[in-house]
Amino acid sequence: MKLASLKAGGRDGTLVVVSRNLARCRAVPTIARTLQAALDDWDALEPQLRQVYEALNGSSAGAGQAFDEAACASPLPRAYHWADGSAYVNHVELVRRARGAELPASFWTDPLLYQGGSDGFVGPRDPIWALREDWGIDLEAEVAVVTADVPMGASPARAAHTIRLLMLVNDVSLRNLIPAELAKGFGFYQSKPASAFSPVAVTPDELGRAWQDYKVHRPLTVHRNGVLFGQPDAGQDMVFDFTQLISHAAKTRELGAGAIVGSGTVSNKQGGLHGSAVVDGGVGYGCIAELRMYETIANGAPATPFLKFGERVRIEMLDAAGLSIFGAIEQTVLPYGQPSLSSV
Repeated sequence: MKLASLKAGGRDGTLVVVSRNLARCRAVPTIARTLQAALDDWDALEPQLRQVYEALNGSSAGAGQAFDEAACASPLPRAYHWADGSAYVNHVELVRRARGAELPASFWTDPLLYQGGSDGFVGPRDPIWALREDWGIDLEAEVAVVTADVPMGASPARAAHTIRLLMLVNDVSLRNLIPAELAKGFGFYQSKPASAFSPVAVTPDELGRAWQDYKVHRPLTVHRNGVLFGQPDAGQDMVFDFTQLISHAAKTRELGAGAIVGSGTVSNKQGGLHGSAVVDGGVGYGCIAELRMYETIANGAPATPFLKFGERVRIEMLDAAGLSIFGAIEQTVLPYGQPSLSSV
């Protein structure tokens, strides 16, 4: 089943059921006005939503209304909880190696996780807003899950039963603000602005065989200004699966229905620690920082700049038939407050 939130209808949007091919959608106000409302009563409402989904897929082309990704907010325009992990340890190891730091052994057995701002996410076609270019604007292409209620101390086996939906994420980072924040020993804050999620959230069964071991085994494609930047496989080199990330997040607290847990930047070793850029025949990267670290290790200094105003980013995942699963995140980097186009 595929679900989205249209911007019309207030801060939390209007829940719509979306056809498998992302062509049509139907609002379901008599079932649930918002996605959060559906998640709050999922066991009772999911069968009703699925009936609409099956009818929408089986109907004629005129059923429902045309689905417009540019009209979407993030599936959850705001959420009670947003925690992002770093399940691809290669990403962490690469960044640390470039600055001459060793990776602690515990990073392979104990997940990294930070809690981000969730009072407002930007839509999948909204700008990446920033006040200054020299903050080091970077994209981070990720996968995330949305959970049901998760009890404190839930084991990975228990956490597996709480996964309701999956989405893509652009977890924007301001790289040049990170060192000073981490030096204070209190984590990210200013360096992590609002994230954007894919137009559509999907139930795990929509992924078919690509959903194995609680990982998504499909390439995550990233384009920068229309040029392929990376296509790492989200199922490869993911050291901690989503059940382990959820369990880690719930070690000392309950998670409420609608909690979002991210994978961290998708990163493949590609046969070695440093990976390889697309131009060198590799699968590339899910963020600019990794390419810059690769360049630093190989050549002594980074050559690829971070994002500048006017640049465009596209993040998408295709199924085995080449069809978009979640729709695309398409964003332009703009100075905060500048009028923006409705689509990239």
